[in-house]
Amino acid sequence: MLIEQPSFVLSKIYPKGLFRKNPEEHAVYLTFDDGPIPEVTPWILELLDKHGIKATFFVVGNNVQKYPEIFKMITDRGHRIGNHTFNHVRSMRMRTPDFIDNVKKCDKYFTTRLFRPPHGVMKKWVYRYMKDDYDIVFYDVITRDYNGKLKGRKVLDIVRKYTRNGSIIVFHDSLRSERNLRYALPKAIEWLENQGYAFKQL
Repeated sequence: MLIEQPSFVLSKIYPKGLFRKNPEEHAVYLTFDDGPIPEVTPWILELLDKHGIKATFFVVGNNVQKYPEIFKMITDRGHRIGNHTFNHVRSMRMRTPDFIDNVKKCDKYFTTRLFRPPHGVMKKWVYRYMKDDYDIVFYDVITRDYNGKLKGRKVLDIVRKYTRNGSIIVFHDSLRSERNLRYALPKAIEWLENQGYAFKQL
């Protein structure tokens, strides 16, 4: 649970961070990190269209630069965009000004108030600098679809076990996640629908 759902401690470190939406509303928020890429993102978009779902994609600027046509597919279909840095860099391993520059580098290709730090953590100084200019989004459920040691069935079980009212759920449109994603995402959507959850955008 310490991995699948963030600990109470993180909400104290990042008090203005968004971990979960309204716990009184029977709704969930699907989010996708690390894309766009041609091998996975179009398939996700087709699946979301099939179910009438609008999601939020936290995109990597370098991928947007390489695949502008895939990025356009996301925006044309009415999904929301979030910043996930230009090179998927970790703030813990960089000087704060260099990390901020990497985030701002995305402005050449898209603008958004939404930001999610790669790997779900950021230096406190980075957080303090960014919290007034960005809505910093973490998560309530991370599916761990990127973990090659897990089977797709386990990824699906994580969704079933930890999802609750207002959950912000993280999947990844990446090659690393593709095998688990293709198994788990359609089944997760069907399960969430059967549980009566509404799908909303951040």
